Amino acid sequence: MSVTDVLSIQLYTLRDMPSHAAILDAVAEAGYRHVEMIGSHLENAGDVRDELDARGLKGSSSHVGMSQLREQPEAMIEACKVLGIDTLFMPAVPPEQRHMDAGGWRELGAELGRMAEVFAEAGIKLGYHNHHWELEKKDGGRDALDLLFEASGSSPLVWQADIAWLVRGGADPKALLQRHGARVAAAHVKDIAPEGENLDQDGWADVGSGTLDWVELWKACRAAGARWMVVEHDKPLDPAACARNSFNYITSMGL
Repeated sequence: MSVTDVLSIQLYTLRDMPSHAAILDAVAEAGYRHVEMIGSHLENAGDVRDELDARGLKGSSSHVGMSQLREQPEAMIEACKVLGIDTLFMPAVPPEQRHMDAGGWRELGAELGRMAEVFAEAGIKLGYHNHHWELEKKDGGRDALDLLFEASGSSPLVWQADIAWLVRGGADPKALLQRHGARVAAAHVKDIAPEGENLDQDGWADVGSGTLDWVELWKACRAAGARWMVVEHDKPLDPAACARNSFNYITSMGL
């Protein structure tokens, strides 16, 4: 399996481009074959599928908000079928919940676990995508991510490991990939600029131009079970260039 077979890009990275057509054109021209979508794409799945097909692109996965998961599970399942994807990730809790206590994280984990059971019956994996706030210690030295996965029990809930956010949270990503390896389904591939640089991009960098060793991290993610390796930049100044630069670096890593 080649790098391009497992490489995708989160379309949120290119959200500031003038149109959805321009976003998909930039992604295809950069060389990607797969894209990770967001919740609004699931609400317009037929049209999105046509746009992807026209450019030779396929969906890898999608982010989907908690409200959609709670209120429209059947619609989300149908959208996955239309788009030809089988993996969804809940991307983040709202700001007011990001520092909730241990009980709140356990409740969230239990709810996501129940949802994962429902989606699994339809052949769809449901997972959680982290930032850095899940690394706050909550109970007996355990962090929120530990509590969330523990509360999900034996459910098929999976994990999209955002490696750069783990590093920003002060964690060793390789250690966490080992700890939660049974749940790893995908990873977000992003980079962190050197201290004091790219402040207008919130300190993020195109993959390969930052401080993370993505050759080793890529290997660790894949060894942990990541099927999809998804490029993301939270605030690029030039989204099309970011997509292109990241693709060129990753495909030159010799993996």
